[in-house]
Amino acid sequence: MNRRERVMMALSHREADRVPRDLGGTESSGLTGAAFVALCEHLKLNETPRIFEPYQYVAEIPPVLLERFKIDTLNLTPQASDWTTAVDPAGRRYTVPVGWREELLADKTVVRDQYDNVIAERPDGSFYFDPVYFPLADIDDAAELDKFQQTIMNYDWPSFADESIMAMCERAVQQHASGSCVVLNLCCHFLAAGMFLRGIENFMVDLICNEKLVEKLFAMLLESYLQRIDRLAPELKDVVDVVLFNDDLGSQTGPLISPAHYRKFLKPCQSKMFKQAKSAFGSPILFHSCGAVREFIPDLIECGVDALNPVQFSAAGMDLQGLKADFGQDITFWGGGADSQNILNSGTPEIVRDHVRRNLDIMAPGGGFVFTQVHNIQPDVSPENILAMYQALEEY
Repeated sequence: MNRRERVMMALSHREADRVPRDLGGTESSGLTGAAFVALCEHLKLNETPRIFEPYQYVAEIPPVLLERFKIDTLNLTPQASDWTTAVDPAGRRYTVPVGWREELLADKTVVRDQYDNVIAERPDGSFYFDPVYFPLADIDDAAELDKFQQTIMNYDWPSFADESIMAMCERAVQQHASGSCVVLNLCCHFLAAGMFLRGIENFMVDLICNEKLVEKLFAMLLESYLQRIDRLAPELKDVVDVVLFNDDLGSQTGPLISPAHYRKFLKPCQSKMFKQAKSAFGSPILFHSCGAVREFIPDLIECGVDALNPVQFSAAGMDLQGLKADFGQDITFWGGGADSQNILNSGTPEIVRDHVRRNLDIMAPGGGFVFTQVHNIQPDVSPENILAMYQALEEY
């Protein structure tokens, strides 16, 4: 059984020869740059992290780690054609896209776009960049959105990801030939795009007070995403195994928006997008949403979602036993292997091993489970605990 077959068995709710594993198959299931550096130093590996998602500073997983941890997935995300070197305030060196132009100031690091707008900031002491440029912040009338059609239609495709479709296809062919499960990230969001086009506060108010603007913005985004699917599917459908979509619906304590607003604004758009993606690619849909999303799971299943990531069981209502019992026959849980928020970062290696074993006992039986920790491994997670997590998985 190869790696692709192992993951596909999980998606069909069957047990494979072992629990399939994901590390870095998505932008939310990998290693942050600082954690990557610490792990490679601990293992005495001479690897410079290549940061493919610079807002979160997420690193590509090199072959040496894919093999060491027996990872079954590979990530196909739009990326840069050219790369350069960046150094963080702690002196760690990274390879980053040329289009991601970091500038170190007195109290923060900023990134500017081609028009010299500051689009992201990383405060000193932080590991991540915050979006700070909201191009539609001053728009109140839905009719005004037409003036920003190009901005809206191109928004979610990373500005620094300038590789050609041909180059992306060549990467996909190589990945597929390896026998791994290739996860295509189409970089499509509705709720997050609204927040980062309008500004978070503006857009959350729009959902209540400016429904016409929300409806038109979502319609324009949907048109863009459907065009993207139609453009990429003919080239990639034979070398992609899973199609990834992202949109955070939950916080630590509950939904970010009410289920009623989700069903009114987001669900119809997601249903159309997922249906077209499934038809065009012939591949299952993986959906990423952090936080307390239990209330949305039946809707996501109805929309055509096959797998859910990251299964943040530290959030309200996300008890693993309840999720597995209530939804385990209808959706695959792609995550929930280890808590990176409270256990991986603070427990002893033995605590981590016991924690992982308990989660596996709940999630692995009957298939429908792809092992990965909850979200990216954060900078405060020790290499010893990463190794303990995989040791427990190997023993299981």
